[in-house]
Parts: sequence; C-alpha cells; structure tokens
Amino acid sequence: MAAPTGGIGGLSSLGAAEALSVAEALSLPAEAYGNDPNVEMVWAMKAYQHAEVYFNLISSVDPHLLKLTRSDDLIYTAFRGKFPQLRIDVLDPEDLKSPAAKEEWRPFCMQFESQVEDFNYGTLLRLDSSKEYSEENTIFSTRIQFYAIEIARNREGYNDVIFHHRSTEATK
Repeated sequence: MAAPTGGIGGLSSLGAAEALSVAEALSLPAEAYGNDPNVEMVWAMKAYQHAEVYFNLISSVDPHLLKLTRSDDLIYTAFRGKFPQLRIDVLDPEDLKSPAAKEEWRPFCMQFESQVEDFNYGTLLRLDSSKEYSEENTIFSTRIQFYAIEIARNREGYNDVIFHHRSTEATK
C-alpha cells in the first residue's frame, strides 16, 4: 500500500460513534441489506483496512515469526496438502477465480468454517508477494484463502523481501 493516507473513504477519519455505527451495521445478517452500495463501500473499507494492517505487520516484523491465527499450522498443512504445487510467490488469478479453481477451493475453505472466524469474508490479497498492494497487484479473495496463502508465504520466505526492504529503509 503505497503510503495510504486514511484508507478508502477516510476510514481513519471516522469518529467513535461512526465506527460503532459501522460495526453495528456489519453485524446484521446479509439478507437485511439487499444490494445496498453503502454496505459494499463499508466492506471495501474493511478489506482495505485489513490489508493495510497486514502489510504494515509484514513490513515491520520478520514474517517467519508471525502467527496470523490460532490455526496456522492446521491451515498451512491443509493448504499444502491440497495445493502442493500452487505457485504463491506470484499468484495467477485463474488459480483462485476460474470455475475449476473455485471447485477445488470450495471444500478447502469450508473445512475451516467453524475454526476460523470470518473465514469467508472478502479480503484483499497481493498477487506478487514482493510488491505492495496496488490496483494492479491486488485480487479479492476469501479470508481463509488469504490466510492459507499468506501463512505459506511467511513460512516459505516469500514475504521476506518486504520485511528486508522496509528494514533497510529504516536504517538509512
């Protein structure tokens, strides 16, 4: 995320009452909304905020030391068991979004329904792990896909370049 200044729609500018209102709105069942564009914007802001926090985390903490969920070991083992050859350094969107890929991902994702909170929330995922979030380098995924791929990137060393780049900049 190239020097974000408050996120989509100025997330950081929300006051306590507005933030509480957003939180209450997000807790209602999906059927209560229909196709409300305001809800879509709130979800986009929440996804952006999640991405911003995560990128700041891998920029400042050695990714090998990060634990994203209580189930990291289980997620990683299941992910590499199901997708042993999936290239995660630079993702091909077709590996997540094609009809065949969706059929493979669905059972993987569903196994975490009761173990990972918000497992199916929309989340932003970087396509190229060596780069920041940008319009060209971002895809929309489910939270469990994000966790699976980012846990693997952390353990397999693909996010090291982000940490080392930021660490080098900080010492200049």
